Amino acid sequence: MRQVTGPDPRQEKSMALKSIPLGAGPAEQVAGAGLAESGPAMRAGAALREAARMPPAQGGRVPMSSLERPPAAAGREHVGESTPPARSGAFARVTRRLTGVSPGARRALAAISMLWIATALGAGMAFLTQALLARELGPADFGLFTSSLATVTMIAPLAGFGLAQFWLKVYGAEGWAAGRWLRPSLRFITATTLLTLASVVLWALTGAPADAASTLLLLSPVVLGVAAVALISSKLRLEERDHALALWQLTTPGSRLLVAVLLMAVPSLAGRFVAMGFGVISLGVALLALPQLNAMLRGRMQLRGHGPRPAAPEAAVAPGAMQVWSQAWAYGLGAVLYPIFFQISTVLLKYLDGNVEAGIFGIGLGVMTATYLIPLTVYHKFLLSKQHRWAVHDPAKFWLIYRHGNLAMLVSGLLVGCAIVALAPSLVPLAFGEKYRPVVPVLMMLALCAPLRFLSSGVGSALLNEQHTRYRVFVMGASALVVVVLNLLLIPVFHELGAAAATVIGEGVLLMASYLGVRRFYPAAREVTP
Repeated sequence: MRQVTGPDPRQEKSMALKSIPLGAGPAEQVAGAGLAESGPAMRAGAALREAARMPPAQGGRVPMSSLERPPAAAGREHVGESTPPARSGAFARVTRRLTGVSPGARRALAAISMLWIATALGAGMAFLTQALLARELGPADFGLFTSSLATVTMIAPLAGFGLAQFWLKVYGAEGWAAGRWLRPSLRFITATTLLTLASVVLWALTGAPADAASTLLLLSPVVLGVAAVALISSKLRLEERDHALALWQLTTPGSRLLVAVLLMAVPSLAGRFVAMGFGVISLGVALLALPQLNAMLRGRMQLRGHGPRPAAPEAAVAPGAMQVWSQAWAYGLGAVLYPIFFQISTVLLKYLDGNVEAGIFGIGLGVMTATYLIPLTVYHKFLLSKQHRWAVHDPAKFWLIYRHGNLAMLVSGLLVGCAIVALAPSLVPLAFGEKYRPVVPVLMMLALCAPLRFLSSGVGSALLNEQHTRYRVFVMGASALVVVVLNLLLIPVFHELGAAAATVIGEGVLLMASYLGVRRFYPAAREVTP
């Protein structure tokens, strides 16, 4: 057959393929592709349409499927389609010319904007919670509470030990076949969670100071909440359900804000009430996660980016819990070292200096934590599952996003750092009260962390596979060791300012080591062209 020529047949084919509904079967995909193909595919499409016009063999009326309908009629029933497939190619081309942005870019922008809004709400809730607790509890009691919460938060990632990050990696590489890891994964997280809870209780009863023991016990359910948030967040990222992910991430900060408001309404309540409230919230979050995990086990996960679920999945050997450990340990060690790197200064201030100094530093660190949600949203909530997929299937796109992301992170970090320096002297006393004015110099020093952390998030996003993860674990361990040593040297002399200086130096070490790692593992990355 003579080949049909046109202005851009490949673009027309691409637009026709995009009109096929997600989850369409092989026959529907063939029929959809036939709308824009020539040669054998056009003949196949014509044969299918001719067969659709034949009467039923038994003389009865058979309901028309999407394959049997004329293309225009079938297209109007596509869920989420605002225009029929016959017009989709021209409509998209006109839209691109008018706006300069492709439909895919608009969808990505809408998704990340929504996640940013949710992140801003979460950061606002966390900041307001911290301000209310600090005002109502006072520096000493607030320092005791925040140092105890930091202790539990440091230990909590032992529950699951990197399983959430491992799911992103294995599903990105194996697609639907990665479901074979689910049952051993749940056995693994059950064992590690029980061990983590036992560790918290043991430390509270035998090693913690007397004033912190009861607070640590009341906060122990935070281990369950941290594990539940991590696992379900990974599931929602794999399904690319950005709205559900945003709501899920707001559950914990929103509930904690209610506890702070109740404390303000009933001032007679003390720090133990706050610890109990945080523990009950974590139990509730864990219970909310159970139906989602059950849906995964029953095969009701809506994985995106890997085509429709195979009708008859290939038989695969089911791994055991020890195989999960061998694959996930590097992710787990990195997940454990990060909160040590980030929270250890607050804990050491409580033990080396006192509750008041820990509370002062804890407020400054809490403000920085709110700003760190910006790169967290971009790379962990939006891009991480996609990066695992692109690294294997689309390296050019992977490096394009990497380069643009680093530039955006550097600019954003500088702007955030400058804003903190400019606003801290007036906003800190207004938000927390005059008794927390010593937070201002701490926060102004910690503002140096903003560009370092933002850029580090972008640079380190290229280190994804097992070999890279082992390097990241080494880097995080070295950075945490630097922070611990500097804290031991600086806190006795400079108190909370010494802890802030140690944190800034640690962030610089982490950034430089991440950059050197990318140079080492990707020596030709500069030469990759999109």
